[in-house]
Amino acid sequence: MMDVKTITTFYFLGIGGIGMSALARYFRGLGRDVAGYDKTPSPLTAALQREGMRIHYDAQPDLLNALPLDGSALVVYTPAVPADFPELLRARELGLPLLKRAQVLGALTQDHFTIAVSGSHGKTTVSSLIAHILHASGRGCTAFLGGIAANFQSNFIGSNPDLIVVEADEFDRSFLQLEPNIAVVTAVDSDHLDIYGDQNAVRQAFAEFVGQIQPGGSLVARWGLEVHEHFPGRSLSYDLNEQSADRWCRQVHTGEGGSRFVLNRSSREFQLRWPGLHNVENALAAITVAELLDIPEDEIAEALATFRGISRRFEYRLQTSEHVLLDDYAHHPEEIRRLLESVRHIHGRRPLTVLFQPHLFTRTRDLAAEFAEALSKADRVLLLPIYPARELPIAGIDSEWLAGLVAARPEQRPVEVLQRSQVLARVAELRPSLLLTVGAGDIDRLVEPLVETLENLAESQPA
Repeated sequence: MMDVKTITTFYFLGIGGIGMSALARYFRGLGRDVAGYDKTPSPLTAALQREGMRIHYDAQPDLLNALPLDGSALVVYTPAVPADFPELLRARELGLPLLKRAQVLGALTQDHFTIAVSGSHGKTTVSSLIAHILHASGRGCTAFLGGIAANFQSNFIGSNPDLIVVEADEFDRSFLQLEPNIAVVTAVDSDHLDIYGDQNAVRQAFAEFVGQIQPGGSLVARWGLEVHEHFPGRSLSYDLNEQSADRWCRQVHTGEGGSRFVLNRSSREFQLRWPGLHNVENALAAITVAELLDIPEDEIAEALATFRGISRRFEYRLQTSEHVLLDDYAHHPEEIRRLLESVRHIHGRRPLTVLFQPHLFTRTRDLAAEFAEALSKADRVLLLPIYPARELPIAGIDSEWLAGLVAARPEQRPVEVLQRSQVLARVAELRPSLLLTVGAGDIDRLVEPLVETLENLAESQPA
């Protein structure tokens, strides 16, 4: 495999993606020349530019002519980049070295102790918690995260080059580029069926990933996932309250101010500033990894108590007596189900309105029934048009179709489809007591305007 650390010039196609930008930050931190393309400007691309990276937002294949052809330059791309993208075609024409993001991660983790966190949901939270525990306990790590961790205001941490924490993404079978020392599996749900075809192929891919754990390594997996049988080494299971698991929780309390819980094998109470039952379970996975690394329990507890969360993961953006707005990246039915379960646990008396932006036509098509069931747990559902990301539209698959499936559920929740331009006015009419903005597309651009709308509603109410 290419020794990417010898490369002096990096050109990223899709540099503004959360995974790509972490890699870009890593190489920029090593003093490398870093530039690239992204589809649209964002707060993240603006941050990268402030850090000294050159970014443009329209295809300019001629820019690649300036890259050295002596092997010192590398073009990094993601599967989301179309095969006929002009800059990708020019790189091939010039004979420039090309690697996918996953291949670069695989190369970086070779010969380093690596903790790889996989799963159809929970990866970002668990990997961020592990990285924070390592940093707070003084071990440090190099971490490539799938979200902006509040403690670091970044998706990249570079405090120890010999210990790497990385998210192991199953999309495009990317995680099969990794051979970790410790692997975490949080969930094996149906997703990316455009890649895998069916759930059996998803399970097989996770089994193969687990089989790549280094000799003498360890597996940490949620109880009941049936991946332990594919790894002959040390294997630990965890679950929020399943007492057949190796690690589970008792005395769990969660509210707006955070959570506290006790482990089954300990009398110590752990505290999280971050609320949500699902986040207690994510913390349990991180604690289990920290125990494998011989981090003392008191240091783990101190680290968890100072963890401030991740952008767009159960993130409160407004909390008043009249209105609560909570923003979350959930884009899979199981993620939405668990999110709403946690919200109901904390805010049971408030009517719950969900504004959801479906992500990908294929995911919406393949998991439509599951989406309808999960969304029907809200009291009212507002749908934005499907965010296409890398995909072209599929005939008959749209938010109106999904709305019909939600409406046909036995719960008969009110559901409507809104264009972006209609959202603020409709929310002002509805005056929701509890509003969730949910999705992995560009719904986050609506959050701040929605906060202002709800604040203005509160100010306009008669005394």
